[in-house]
Amino acid sequence: MPGADPSADGVVGGADGAGAAGAVTDTHLHLWDLAESSYAWLAGAAEPLRRTVSFEGVRADLEQLGVTRVVLVQADDTTADTAHLQRAARAIEAGPDGGASTVVRADVVGWLPLMDPAAVREALADPQRTDHLVGVRHLVHDEPDPGFLDRPEVAQSLDLLAEAGPPLDVPDAFPRHMEQVECVARRHPGLTVVLDHLGKPPLGDAAAMPLWDAQLERIAACPNVVAKVSGLATSGDGDFAAAADRALELFGADRLMVGSDWPIAPTHLDLGSGFAPLLAHVRTWEAADVAAVTRGTAARIYRRPGDPAPAT
Repeated sequence: MPGADPSADGVVGGADGAGAAGAVTDTHLHLWDLAESSYAWLAGAAEPLRRTVSFEGVRADLEQLGVTRVVLVQADDTTADTAHLQRAARAIEAGPDGGASTVVRADVVGWLPLMDPAAVREALADPQRTDHLVGVRHLVHDEPDPGFLDRPEVAQSLDLLAEAGPPLDVPDAFPRHMEQVECVARRHPGLTVVLDHLGKPPLGDAAAMPLWDAQLERIAACPNVVAKVSGLATSGDGDFAAAADRALELFGADRLMVGSDWPIAPTHLDLGSGFAPLLAHVRTWEAADVAAVTRGTAARIYRRPGDPAPAT
């Protein structure tokens, strides 16, 4: 967008967000194009989701909620899906035709073939493959092998990520991958691990929540793990307030960040149905915590090479 400065936290006016006190980074936004990748999991998804979803379908709602930066998160374990997100990120930053947008920065958590360390090394050295790339994710929750992250070749790839800098996002971890998140974090202390959606707590399930709480506490004890307060309105009964507060207690604000998980929301394709209530709850916290969780943590964790260091 002409005149915009897509800074490290996506806020016009500088990395400390001084130019937009209420600015928000949505760290978990999905876009997909059925012409670009297979998205096999969509076959079992709700009918409204079984279509191409583009940024123009959510831009106005993001603007209304004060979002200035988005992190586009992969939805298929293919190079084609990641390339699609990279093109989308460039288009978002160029701005809409004939107008302006508050969303001035877009980045990508993409896919790399973690089972092939040589290919990961090659990709990390390729400016085209790493364009707008600020993180890596694999759909481990869809993997037939529950020990995917424990494979020796995957461990080699994670060491390469630790060396290069991009964090690893781990999706939908409860209960299958919560222990693995802790193990991966301890095995690779130089790697930043991002726990998506607080591990999808079984909200409203009085018998299962204590296990989630105990697992989250052990994960939070790993200083290299950051968690996303995201996707909670579709977890269990969706009553997320206590779980979000517990995450703040365990991780601290500087290791939490918010995300919408659009278009997968209580009402599909309706950003406000899940993200607006989440932001409203987060904004009941202390002002410094709100600033960290809504944008500051993302500025520190999701960085491109050459980004200025966030203000402290």
